[in-house]
Amino acid sequence: MEKLKRIVNEIAYVQDHAKLTPIQSSLIPLLSLASSLYGTSLFLRHSFYRFGFFSKHRLPVPVISVGNLTWGGNGKTPMVEFLAHCLADSEISPLILTRGYAGGDEVRMLERHLLERPAKIGVGANRAATAASFIEKYGYVDPRDCASSQKNCINPKVGSHLKSGKIGAVILDDGMQHWSLRRDLEIVMVNGLMPWGNRKLLPLGPLREPLMALKRADIAVVHHADLISEQNLKDIELEMRDIKKSLSIFFTRMAPSYLFEVGNINSKIPLTAVCNANVLCVSAIGSANAFVQSLQKLGPCSVNRLDFNDHHSFQARDIEMIKKKLEELEGKFNPKPIVVVTEKDYDRDPEILMHLEAYKVLVLCSKLQIIPCRGCTEDSFKLLLKELLDVK
Repeated sequence: MEKLKRIVNEIAYVQDHAKLTPIQSSLIPLLSLASSLYGTSLFLRHSFYRFGFFSKHRLPVPVISVGNLTWGGNGKTPMVEFLAHCLADSEISPLILTRGYAGGDEVRMLERHLLERPAKIGVGANRAATAASFIEKYGYVDPRDCASSQKNCINPKVGSHLKSGKIGAVILDDGMQHWSLRRDLEIVMVNGLMPWGNRKLLPLGPLREPLMALKRADIAVVHHADLISEQNLKDIELEMRDIKKSLSIFFTRMAPSYLFEVGNINSKIPLTAVCNANVLCVSAIGSANAFVQSLQKLGPCSVNRLDFNDHHSFQARDIEMIKKKLEELEGKFNPKPIVVVTEKDYDRDPEILMHLEAYKVLVLCSKLQIIPCRGCTEDSFKLLLKELLDVK
């Protein structure tokens, strides 16, 4: 199954079918049929919501949706965390609604990063029901009431609610295709390294919706913008503006902060620890290239990699494969190689990585940063967020 997923992923990002291998080419008819069926079901589902056959739930607080048009590696989870911090800084207690996909790695990472913040995380496929249960338990306060009644939120009654932990906003993780909840702000994340692939719908291509779905977005964020050329950035921006001229576009990157050692999560190791080292990058994420390129910028002597499918849970056989690769590198290089994984890989199963005890295994911690570009800055993003949510 893992091999098949990898083959399908490769097909999705090949522009010219003439470059496909015979095995890949043999899958095209089946994938094309499946893609057509998916497109039809998507159209019908969207029509049912559009004409009111399926109901949309309205929550009593602002809802911010963070989603994407393609699978994996778009920076949704870092953006969700970034928004949670922004709202908490404005004394708005956010509720994050997520499916808790696969091994729940993203949920565990969010819980750790937001431990000291007044954020709550609700996990469940039925987002409306999950939100209702949290609102019933903790209560809510709509920050827009604060904005309309007292400028700058000086109403002491409302202000005390904001500080009480009552839910003031909802962040819908992976929400672009979750149409059963109405949203006040739609943010779409775009992987700048490989934005649209072959431009086909799943499973023939990486698109979860046609590109025209960008018309629903209020803000588009080009992620990993630091790893691509200025011309490619302009091309992505121009294509999105052709679809929606008024779209607000921002650019982000994952900024490495520090490392910690597996088995000692409280250790904060400086990034210089991998400088001049021989590094093996091991990851099971949507954009392994971005992770590897970020490591290369930290100045290691050599960088090798082992990539697994997104959300893959490491098994004993994978650990043996990693050990074999490390032994191979140890025979070629001096000093002894260091393993570096992402936080998502660590949170998926911290224990299994302990089986690499003969080697140093480090976890790279990074955070999303908005890159100042064409007048778009972190401050302007926060200001736009407040304006679109009508929160003063």
